[in-house]
Formats: sequence, C-alpha cells, structure tokens
Amino acid sequence: MTASYQSLGEVLTHWEKVQGAKPFLFAPETQAILTYGQLAKEARHFSSWLDQEGVSVGGHVGLYMHNGRQTSTIFLAAMACGRVITPFNLLAPNDQLAWVLDHSDIEVLFYSPDKKQSLFTALEKTKREFLLVELDPDAEEGPFMRCAAGNLPLVASSQPALLMYTSGTTGTPKGVLLTHTNLLYAARSMAAWHSLTQSDIVLSSLPIYHINGQVISTITPFVSGSSIVAPHSFSASNWWSLATQYRCTWINMVPTIIAYLINAAKTGGSLPSREDLKSIRFGRSASAPLPPEHHREFESLFGITLIEGMGMTESASMVFCNPHDERKRYGSPGLPCGVEAKVVDVDGNLVGPNVVGEICLRGGNVLNAYYKSEIETTKAFDKEHWLKTGDLGLRDEDGFYFITGRLKELIIKGGENIAPREIDEAIFKHSCVLDVAAVGIPDANYGQEIMACIILKPDTTCSEEEMRAFCVKELGKFRTPKIIRFMEDLPRGPSGKVQRLKLLEI
Repeated sequence: MTASYQSLGEVLTHWEKVQGAKPFLFAPETQAILTYGQLAKEARHFSSWLDQEGVSVGGHVGLYMHNGRQTSTIFLAAMACGRVITPFNLLAPNDQLAWVLDHSDIEVLFYSPDKKQSLFTALEKTKREFLLVELDPDAEEGPFMRCAAGNLPLVASSQPALLMYTSGTTGTPKGVLLTHTNLLYAARSMAAWHSLTQSDIVLSSLPIYHINGQVISTITPFVSGSSIVAPHSFSASNWWSLATQYRCTWINMVPTIIAYLINAAKTGGSLPSREDLKSIRFGRSASAPLPPEHHREFESLFGITLIEGMGMTESASMVFCNPHDERKRYGSPGLPCGVEAKVVDVDGNLVGPNVVGEICLRGGNVLNAYYKSEIETTKAFDKEHWLKTGDLGLRDEDGFYFITGRLKELIIKGGENIAPREIDEAIFKHSCVLDVAAVGIPDANYGQEIMACIILKPDTTCSEEEMRAFCVKELGKFRTPKIIRFMEDLPRGPSGKVQRLKLLEI
C-alpha cells in the first residue's frame, strides 16, 4: 500500500520495487504499454533532463498535448521529480491560452505537432519566453531519454505538484495550485470509496487536461497500483470493445458519454452482451449533473451499476459520491467523500435540511490558495477557511446532497429563482431529446426569461410548437422557455460539461 508515502515520487519508487513489470497504462491506438518500471525509469531521465535545462525542483512544466503514452509519462514524471505540471486546455481560445502561458510561469512546454499552429498564434501574444519541445504524444520515448538518469529528489508533501486553470467562462481563469498532499488525499479517498485494488483496470477517454482525467482516471489508478486504458478520445463505436478487450473492471465517464452510449445502443445496435461486460464492477459519472432518466436507462440497457459523483478543480476532483448499495440516490451526486460539506445562506449561516443555499467544503484535498491571486483566494474562503464553491444545492435528511445550479447561472424571472437544471431535467423527459441546456436571457418585462437549447437524437424530429406544449405540461407556463433553439452542438468545457453562459454568445 502507499498510505505512508508523502509524495508522488515516493509512490512511484514503491510501485517500481513491488510491481515494476506491471502495466500502468495501455494506449489502444498504438498498442503501447507503459509499465510502472518504465515510468519510474523515464521519470529519472526526465528529472536529469530538467536539471540540465535549468528547470530546478519546484519549477513549472507545461503540457499542451492530447492523450497518449508520452502525455501520461510527462504528466506523472514531472510531479514525481518535484516539478509543478500544468496541462493546458486544448480547447482554450488563443487569448486565454496566451494569458495562462504567461501566468503559469512555465519554463518548458511540451506540445504535440497538431497543436503547433494554435500554440504559435497564442505565443505571439505572450510576454515570457520558455523552452518549447515538440513531441508526438504516441512516441515510444521522449527526448529526455538521451540524458543520463539521475535520482528522484526528495519532495515535501506540502510542495505544489499540479497547477490547473479554471475554464474562465465569466472572466479571467484562476490558477488552482494543488500540493502532493491534496492529490494523494484525493486519490486515496477515491480508491477507498470504490474499493479499488491493484487488480483494477479503468477505461477512460477523458482528457488529461481536465481534473477528472487527471485525478480520477490517472492519479488514482497510479496511487492504488492499478491500470488505465486511455484512448485518445471517446468513440461510441469502440467503447465497449475496448472495455472487453482489456477486461476493464470500471469505466469513468461524463454524462455526455453516457447519453451517446445509450443512443448508440438504441439506434445503432451497439448493445454488447452482458457476458462481455461481466468484468465491469461499476461505471462512474461526474463533471456534470447526470439526468436521472439517463442514469436508469444506462443501468437497464447495460446491466452495469452507475455511481454518480461530483468534483471540483479546487478540490482535486471528488467531493461527493453515491454509495455502492441500495442507498444510492438518482439525481444526487451523493454523500460527502473525503471532505466536510455544508449549505449556507447569503449571510454564511448554516441552513437546515432541504433548504437551498451555497455549498461549502473543507478537507485535505481542497486547495489552500489560488496561484498569484490573493484577492480571489480571499473571496473564495470564509473566516474558517471553508471553500465557497458557488454551487447552489441542498442536503436532505439523510445527508445526501442535491445540486440545483450555479450562483452565476441562476435564472431570476420576475423575482423568482429558477435553477436551469430544473428546466433541463423536465425537457430530458421528451423521447427525442439527446441533450439540453437552459439559460437566462435579458427580458424587459421579467428581468430575465428562459432560453432552452436542445440537441435532438439522430433521426428524430420535433417542432418548436410540440416542444413548447411538452414544456407547459411538465413545467407550467411560467417556467416554460420563451425561446427554444434546436442545435447541432452545445459549448462545452474539456470534460464535456455544458458552459451555459456561452450560449448567450451564440
């Protein structure tokens, strides 16, 4: 076990000794396998190479690459040798990318060839200079392997390991600085909650530039000594074949993936046999609310228990999760997991069960401060250092939490608060709806009105009049969207979570 180790480097050294030949990562596109022993060896070469290039312990390393063997190697090796890794969002607009390149203080940036154009466009707007290294994410080895291997440095548990930037949909991104303590605490909580062992294998296509792909899909298997199957991206056509081929024991998803798997099974015949899926103990959904209808339908179609949870970048991912038993609640991210949680009113006072307020968190996985931003740090924490999440929700009598929306996304129509998720969940009941997102729009009479942006399932049709009549039946006239837009896609963050406020720009 790794419970006594204080840094990711110590964890890597432990697994190298205990199970150096065991695969840590399978890369399906190239059939490449990265063992724990290979990862440890490459981390030592990487550490020496960084020393040679003047990136000392505590220095910052950037990563602008899609999933692949080298991407995972650099991500883990940088932290294991005492540097701070920053994976940059491949979907970020150029202005935002330029800003975080400057703000992050990186001294070297690894980028994949396919991102060269967008990177160099952003570099024209940057103020700092740093070393650039072009590297194929699927390469057999990186340029650092030409440098003699050294030893992994001793790293204090309080030392920063990961710098991540929030999406910045309503302003400048914030740098979330997480320590080895934060990441190990989060990974151990996750492993304990789901009873993960060295024999587990997770299938995850989530990008390594998102906190879910980093901590849940990568660091948690690493800390628990298990394995990950990491395709470049999600494909409904080969998802189940990968799960079967590698005999995965759990699958890590987001609601968008779940919706597409359901639709593929119902319309395209992509329904695997229960025998093929018997190795899978559970599926996991997080990063966005999971519609209860999709939750139940997934379990019915595939016979796999689906566990909904919730995490944040500021908490190194998981903060709530449903139990693996009959207590599981549909429509709820579950019980506090590894953290203390509470719901407060606008004055910061604790509220009782079933009263909506702001959710606040405190725990060993929660960041201490935003990077180079004392003002944002002061705004984010109360006097007892509870993190004010900005999420609206409630806690029921049994301690389960329910998320009703974001403070900044709350629709206030005629003085009445309406949670966008309330609108979403009603529209999801329509048989033609694949995805939906409601948002508030300016209105001269009510202050705000409701707009619903809807993606229909392939080969289905629905008129605006039909959808409006359905909404009146489900929501009543007051909550029925004034504007209904049928769309091909919705603006999303790296995890697939819909960015509602960007709908106002379309």
